[in-house]
Amino acid sequence: MHVTVTFRHMEATEPLRTYAEEKTERLAKYLTEPIEVHWVLTVEKIRHLADATIIGSGVSIKAQGDTQDMYSAIDMAIEKLETQVRKHKEKVKAHKPLNHAEPSSIRYPAAPAGEGEPAEGGAPRIVKKENQFAKPMSVDEAAMQMSIAGTDFLVFMESTTSNISVLYRLGNGDYGLIETQAR
Repeated sequence: MHVTVTFRHMEATEPLRTYAEEKTERLAKYLTEPIEVHWVLTVEKIRHLADATIIGSGVSIKAQGDTQDMYSAIDMAIEKLETQVRKHKEKVKAHKPLNHAEPSSIRYPAAPAGEGEPAEGGAPRIVKKENQFAKPMSVDEAAMQMSIAGTDFLVFMESTTSNISVLYRLGNGDYGLIETQAR
């Protein structure tokens, strides 16, 4: 397990770094593969924030602790991480692959006519940009990671074809899949 600790708007102290690293070791009993844990410890006036991100093979889990004491903020973040990691481990254990078949809830809908056209009065604006890392995984793993993270879409590299795909949640709870192909 590789742990990094970043300090923002505060002095970097070895006791805080050691405390965060020791508390992170509690998660080792749930995670078997080599993982990376990144802590960002921030002070904003009287608020002490401890942000933790776990990055492992096929999973990214984030948690934040916010109190008036940095040690208790780290404890709060660790409790949240432990809950999420335990939930992830149970889902992985209960997950049974469907022999590379796609789940029945995944659909391939066609885009309705008129969708994607620019709004009247000019071209659409990009108001937010986000970088996504496309990790290699199957469609089943992508659906499982989406449900763990609670997100509505996931960009990933399909492990069987090495093509970039986007899995998204439809309004009725089913999933849609966008597959890309190189020309």
